[in-house]
Amino acid sequence: MRLPLLAALALAALTGTARAQEVTLRVHHFLPADATHQVGILDPWERMVEERSNGRIDVQIYPSMQLGGKPPQLFDQARDGVVDIAWTLLGYTPGRFPIAEVFELPFIGDTATRTTAALQDFQAKYLGDELSDVHTLLLHAPSAYKLHTKTAPVTRLDDLAGLKIRAPSRTMTDGLGALGAVALGMPVPEVPQALTTGVIDGAVLPWEVSDTLRIESVVRNHTEFGHENGGLSTSVMALVMNKAVYEGLPDDLRAIVDDTTGAALAPLAGAAFDNAEAAVRQKAVDAGDTVVVIPQGDLGPWTEAAQPVIDAWVAAMDDAGHDGAAMLKDVRAMMDAARAD
Repeated sequence: MRLPLLAALALAALTGTARAQEVTLRVHHFLPADATHQVGILDPWERMVEERSNGRIDVQIYPSMQLGGKPPQLFDQARDGVVDIAWTLLGYTPGRFPIAEVFELPFIGDTATRTTAALQDFQAKYLGDELSDVHTLLLHAPSAYKLHTKTAPVTRLDDLAGLKIRAPSRTMTDGLGALGAVALGMPVPEVPQALTTGVIDGAVLPWEVSDTLRIESVVRNHTEFGHENGGLSTSVMALVMNKAVYEGLPDDLRAIVDDTTGAALAPLAGAAFDNAEAAVRQKAVDAGDTVVVIPQGDLGPWTEAAQPVIDAWVAAMDDAGHDGAAMLKDVRAMMDAARAD
């Protein structure tokens, strides 16, 4: 009886090993492994998926473009199956996601939690076609982008004139230009060298990314705008999966992915970015940095100067067959609803 028992135990062990290796999902992104989106979102999601699947799904995260390519290629890497899942910013491929660009318009963004909540509603209503090439696991946003400068604080609109500022997106390239700055678009990883060498005088970034980039010794002046955690703009961050890989999952494993992403993952994402934002801001205050807050009631000159950029987006939507004004009104209502919650 002993040999059959041992054989059965060995077979069970082998079967368990096979099940543990049933699905491997490679997740690729461009920031370091200690960045907020990995520590606060991807790492917890990895643990959730692996635990709920009893090890049948193995999530492997590759930061800092370890699997090759450039940050703007990440969406296509997921679409084409070069990787299974990619985390990226939709704004890194300018003009490709014009409807989603509404969140990049000046003074739309708010806290990460509020903007991410609004994005869930907006995605369901408007973004099906733009994201049809992939299976979207999560759309989310950081806390709104602040202005960080090297030599002097920006306390009023005129202070921005002529400054060379890194822009996070095509929309904010136009936005910064409308506000009087010289806007230079570049991916986040290029910002530290550009600041150090004087290519730019400052950058539009969330607090938490400024910490990830280790630029605290270069940039000591910071400007915030309007609502709590308010800023000049925000970005739409996307966790997207190859459609064939998603559709090829066994039903029970696909259900686990569904149950741990989308609206279920959005609150975790918002909290992770807002908590990091507050911590890095406090770190700058403790270090003696200059932090300027321009109240909501004093934003009139800024919003007036930026209005042509908003009008241009509305017109582009109209030209594409949409009702741009109605979409913009809808986004603002979604943001107001998120603030009320």
